[in-house]
Amino acid sequence: MRYQNRNLTGLSLSLLVLAGSGLAIPVTQAQGASVTAQPESEVQTQRLELLRDFIHFVKIARFDVAADLGTRLVETGITETEFVDLVESSREQQRFEEAIAAGLRVPVLEPIAAQLESMFRDGKLDRARDPQEIARNIGLLTGGLRARTLARERLIFAGEYAMPQLLDAYLQNKDLALKAQVQRLMVDLGRGAIAPLMAALPGLDETSQEAVAEVLGLIPYRTSLPVLIDVYQNTTNNAVRQATGRAISRLGGNPGSDTADMYALLADSYYAEPAELTSFPNEDFQLVWNFDPGLGLVMVPVRTPVFHEAMSMRLAERALSLDPQNDETLALWVASNYSRSFDTPEGYENPMYGSDRRDAEYFGVAVGPEIDQVVLRRGIDTRDTPLVRSAIQAIAQTAGSRSLWGQEIDGRYPLLESLNYQNRRVQFETALALGNALPSESFNGSERVIPLLASAVKDASARYAVILTGEDRERYDQYRASLERVGFTVLPPAPGGLGELAASIAETPTIDLIVSAQGFDNTLLSIETARTENKTSVSPVLALMGPDDLVAMQRQYGRDQTISVRRQSISGSAFDNSVETLLEVASGGPISTEEADVYATRAIEVLRNLAISNNEVLNISDAASILIDVLGQVEGFTMLDVAEIISYMPQAKAQQAIMNKALEVSEDLQVEMLTIVSDSGKRYGNQLNNRQIRRLIELAQSENDELAETAAATMGALEVENDTLLQLIFVPETN
Repeated sequence: MRYQNRNLTGLSLSLLVLAGSGLAIPVTQAQGASVTAQPESEVQTQRLELLRDFIHFVKIARFDVAADLGTRLVETGITETEFVDLVESSREQQRFEEAIAAGLRVPVLEPIAAQLESMFRDGKLDRARDPQEIARNIGLLTGGLRARTLARERLIFAGEYAMPQLLDAYLQNKDLALKAQVQRLMVDLGRGAIAPLMAALPGLDETSQEAVAEVLGLIPYRTSLPVLIDVYQNTTNNAVRQATGRAISRLGGNPGSDTADMYALLADSYYAEPAELTSFPNEDFQLVWNFDPGLGLVMVPVRTPVFHEAMSMRLAERALSLDPQNDETLALWVASNYSRSFDTPEGYENPMYGSDRRDAEYFGVAVGPEIDQVVLRRGIDTRDTPLVRSAIQAIAQTAGSRSLWGQEIDGRYPLLESLNYQNRRVQFETALALGNALPSESFNGSERVIPLLASAVKDASARYAVILTGEDRERYDQYRASLERVGFTVLPPAPGGLGELAASIAETPTIDLIVSAQGFDNTLLSIETARTENKTSVSPVLALMGPDDLVAMQRQYGRDQTISVRRQSISGSAFDNSVETLLEVASGGPISTEEADVYATRAIEVLRNLAISNNEVLNISDAASILIDVLGQVEGFTMLDVAEIISYMPQAKAQQAIMNKALEVSEDLQVEMLTIVSDSGKRYGNQLNNRQIRRLIELAQSENDELAETAAATMGALEVENDTLLQLIFVPETN
């Protein structure tokens, strides 16, 4: 959190006697009292006393008093850099750090301890990254031992932010001692120096290229190999070729490697978002580097959620410029672009993706179904549900019936694999795409399409959750009540872990959420077990951890969007918000009633088309039981649509189900339903039972002429036996 410097007015000291403590500590005067401005020296003295008292009361375990003191220190309006200066000048830095570490483990003290820790960390960063401070520290690199040591520490702490000035200092030839110190420092920066130097290398003059290649060769990471090989293969300068060749050799590379493949490999690494390619993992911004011969290195701050996508797309574009026909690289670019669109914070204008460029969906459709199949495979392999859905939508728009599931890719058919992907949106959308194609040839998994479409008609919005709290039944009941309140069906408790629920999980369509509050080891085991089981392989997991396990679990799964790590002590509303946010990010959120209605409407349309076309690959009779069940629950036009689909099933139970429904509804709908029964009879003959025939005769004698005529026509279509018809011909005599 950032704090703006504000004028200290109306601050004076008074004494607050703490109840039960027997102590008096200085505090600000009560709000609304008449006060006068303090001299800066007095303000500094007050802050110093508050800091020392905060440390003291943490040390003696008076955490409530320490929390009040820490809050008052923040309320003096101290800025982050002022706070760093205060701590460092107090000669209490070590004790302060010990007090903060202790405070983070105490609930009453944790909020203010975290705030002070953040202020201290951010203040140090702000100071270290200030261009004037960087220039001053570079100048100290040729000073005495103490000054040089301090300058190195601060420049390394500044990291990438110091690189523009460090590169300028390195490339100058007036102060060779400084040049040597800077070279050593950039090597010690390690990964922090690689991305800026990679950006600069192709655009430098030949002498500078030779010098930068030397530095890259001394930094023991292979990240720089693509650009080194690129320059090696394209330079006409022998000295540059030798320098880049030496660097490539030191890094274990091959100067004859395919440069496009090397760039694509690095792009793929960025796409995976590993920690080693994230310079500032706990910060809001990362740096993307450009090089301008007139300006030198230029840093472009990019929001962390879209940084890796920016780098992946940039490197993939370079690879495609060298090898335009590489489908894998093009698919990587498309996937990165989709990911960029998913992760872009609302309202953020991405400097790496101008507003004049088309959206990700445009490019997803433009590349065609074969590339989209490769994108889909990537989404399946990385359990990236939003990417999977986007790829399926693009395939459905561009693929013909014969090419819908695409050519075999490494022995796989990604679209067909999506039928088993454990997310109902994905399953529904895959089934809709396959059903709409009216396939004429059988394919692997075709038997799942019709049941999936039928389940979309029945209840697409149903949600299922697993709660794991070990032996803590009270906590299980607490979370269950919260989830049931928002529409989840919660599986029974499982004190022994996820394995106890195998039978229950097998009976559910999917598991939409797993909540784990059972300590680090058991939560870790549950997550890894879930990821190996088909039904839970992509289920979002909310891991609720105690204060001692929180940071470790965040480090373990910090980049996995299907896993959210939160404090176990969160409030009920915070729990609900955490569930909502996790589901939105991991799977697009729960299926709403409105969305479920859309899925049902689309599924009914596809099933109707399959029924009318008498599709031999996707047999609607596979959905008989589900749709008959649905028919008993729906009304109006949906009822008529479902009944029409059922009328194409050559089964006695199908015709009888339509007739049963016809007998339940109002007379105006009975006319429509009897017409559908008649259509079924025309196709498959009379399959009604005796009771239904008797009721049909009664309807044929109705005083409602339209209903009577329709019932009579239905009898004719069913070709009921003569002795049954005689009941209509021979009207009983009346006395």
